[in-house]
Amino acid sequence: MNISEFAADYLSGIQSLLENFDTHGFERIVEKILEAYDAQRRIFVMGNGGSGSTASHFTCDINKGCCMDLNKKFKMICLNDSIPTLLALANDVSYDAVFVEQLKNFFLPGDLVIGISGSGNSPNVLHAIEYARMHQGITIGLSGFSGGKLAALADIAWIAPVEDMQKIEDMHMIVVHMIMQAVRNKLHSPETAIG
Repeated sequence: MNISEFAADYLSGIQSLLENFDTHGFERIVEKILEAYDAQRRIFVMGNGGSGSTASHFTCDINKGCCMDLNKKFKMICLNDSIPTLLALANDVSYDAVFVEQLKNFFLPGDLVIGISGSGNSPNVLHAIEYARMHQGITIGLSGFSGGKLAALADIAWIAPVEDMQKIEDMHMIVVHMIMQAVRNKLHSPETAIG
């Protein structure tokens, strides 16, 4: 394997995904996050593995990066961040229930629930999205490949249409960073500043 050729091929794949970026879906996600902020709704996010890391990073960026200097704060919770809770639920109930059982503790109608799953078929993410939909929640799914079950289930689906998990995760990280900057810019623009 020629490393330089590999790098060029990988970056070419990312460039192709960027050229076909779903800006409409992105805009809808930003709008829902801003609506949740305005109404002081909770925002829940979750994922497994690399998607779990993206969910944690996303939560940090929104809770700290978007409103640290504002009096009004986001209420974003990453459901994969409490390892003891995850382990207890996985051991005592099932791994498929680790996110939905936490929603039962905190979720209120109107809250926003975001699932991140590269395949779009993670059962624990799907169960949480289903629960939110059944209880008047708003749902967003970030997935890859052809979207999986998550894309069909969520109110808003953003898909990285590639059959390469790392490129899917790359695109999801780009999306959450773009969301953070778009939300922060909106909250700090002169005509919409909320202090």
